[in-house]
Amino acid sequence: MSGLLLRTLRGENASERPIWLMRQAGRYLPEYRALRAEKGGFLALVYDSDAAAEITLQPIRRFGFDGAILFSDILIVPYAMGQDLEFLVGEGPRLSPRLVDTALDGLRAAPERLEPIYATVAKVKAGLGAGRTLLGFAGSPWTVATYMVAGEGSRDQHVTRAMAYRDPKGFQAIIDAIVEVTVDYLAGQVRAGAEAVQLFDSWAGSLAPAEFERWVIAPNAAIVTRLKAHFPSLPVIGFPKGAGEKLPAYARETGVDALGLDETIDPFWAAKALPEGLPVQGNFDPLLIEAGGPEIDRQATRILDAFADRPHVFNLGHGIGQHTPIAHVEQLLAVVRGWRRP
Repeated sequence: MSGLLLRTLRGENASERPIWLMRQAGRYLPEYRALRAEKGGFLALVYDSDAAAEITLQPIRRFGFDGAILFSDILIVPYAMGQDLEFLVGEGPRLSPRLVDTALDGLRAAPERLEPIYATVAKVKAGLGAGRTLLGFAGSPWTVATYMVAGEGSRDQHVTRAMAYRDPKGFQAIIDAIVEVTVDYLAGQVRAGAEAVQLFDSWAGSLAPAEFERWVIAPNAAIVTRLKAHFPSLPVIGFPKGAGEKLPAYARETGVDALGLDETIDPFWAAKALPEGLPVQGNFDPLLIEAGGPEIDRQATRILDAFADRPHVFNLGHGIGQHTPIAHVEQLLAVVRGWRRP
């Protein structure tokens, strides 16, 4: 029998709620920090399939979450498209050459860089056990493009937004190329054992409405359509962070099976505004789980109650912070595990 998380993503509104946390495999866990100190830098861990599988499974062993999210990074796609990738301590990821300076066709594709990720998925699947769902993921084309164009992250994606206005045809070619690789990449994860996938659009909130339609909704719809052609029953979670009032249009037009909500979205508004019966995921504030206190119980219960009448996967509004105490995660987990739909 399928686990609670997978059933919920497929539309079942059970009396209890599944839970997993974005970035649950990572720096807040002492076992992760110990393994990283032993193995080396972030990219080295991602490409060590044994280590990456171990990291993916660590929060399952400690907390018993309903889903395991693959330990990897959204920038594996541009790395496979031929950009060089490095993670600088204290500065974050860097891609080169930047596509604001270099033509897309100047990159030499390296699809072999995806193979170790599939090996990780297979290892996790073998060790996950029954009743828990393995989640694959990729970055959505707009967010991936912001890094490919600028070579790094930014607060407002100025370089990429300006390029999209200045040269929409050239930028469309970048988006189309990302869609192609992303479909292949996610299909490879599914063949290796992923049972659901999430599309992370961390910078979706930086776009004006017309640009959101073109650079967020349209490419995500293309990915969903093409994945469904190969895997009709595969649940696809869309997470357009910062989309706000554009969420209902995203939900209707992309064809995603479930919608991730960030912490800025009022859950009672979302429960009324989003398509009836659509599973939702979220949207507890990552800073609150880090801060702790009785407000964890109150806010978690408020979210659970708001989504009582539709399928709901409890999660954070974005990734868990590296300074989050283990006890706070356990407190949140107890609230979710103790809640039942009225």
